[in-house]
Amino acid sequence: MSVPPDRYRRYAHLDFDPVEVPIVPAATVLLLDDRPDLHVLMLRRTTRVVFAPDSWVFPGGRVDPQDHEADFDKVSHGLSDREASSMLGISKGGLAWWLAACRETLEEAGVLLVGGDVPADIDQLRYRVQENRASFIDELIRRDLRIDAAGIREVAQFITPIGSPRRFDARFFVARAPRDQQPVHDNGEIVAWEWVRPQDCLDGWAAGELTMMSPTIRMLRCLIPHPNTDSVLTLADRRLPAKRVRVRDSQGAYHVLLPGDAGYDRASPEVEFGSVRLWK
Repeated sequence: MSVPPDRYRRYAHLDFDPVEVPIVPAATVLLLDDRPDLHVLMLRRTTRVVFAPDSWVFPGGRVDPQDHEADFDKVSHGLSDREASSMLGISKGGLAWWLAACRETLEEAGVLLVGGDVPADIDQLRYRVQENRASFIDELIRRDLRIDAAGIREVAQFITPIGSPRRFDARFFVARAPRDQQPVHDNGEIVAWEWVRPQDCLDGWAAGELTMMSPTIRMLRCLIPHPNTDSVLTLADRRLPAKRVRVRDSQGAYHVLLPGDAGYDRASPEVEFGSVRLWK
């Protein structure tokens, strides 16, 4: 990606070359639960990280090379790699994003998105994957576990704007939280977790009580019209055409907008690079 000279000047104050920052593939999961109304799992990042310190986020992280499995049938069910790749618009290896989503949810929140019973040694599995003592795929195969790929729906894509020291091409997914598992943060990158109503989280951000990244805010807003998890998943299953986001910055109030939102036609298409399928 190249930046024309006239646009590059805005980054002159940075101590790194923003054009050279690699864009890393990533996967993020909105875990949903009815308590009894719709809640979403939010995690709080430590202040000690470079990217999004002290921010409330959804579980997620980079897609590692180890997430690419030659035979995905050994570690997933409900969705073929061909189907997953088609959803992402790539030739093959799409299920790596689903595996990364599950691995990161396990590492950061202690929740394992697999079909069937959760192994009794889930804590040991999590520890081994976190400490790179074994790959997530190897651990799944050893326990004869398969991720529930069909239960994890891809609904959005956001690319970190230029100027950040870390850039990600993140796919966003929605999934129903397992009934028999309790989140546990890792006390590393993640220092707290909470089930929250989307509107309560947005209200906290608007009041300056919570720090959140703009894609997180946009995805929370996409949840507002839905009374429960079934409603979200039903819309996700429709695979509506992705709608490109734009940004309106009105008197310092940063709003990520979709077509149909007030001010979308006048908003900038060059600030955020993302698209969303949950737009009804």
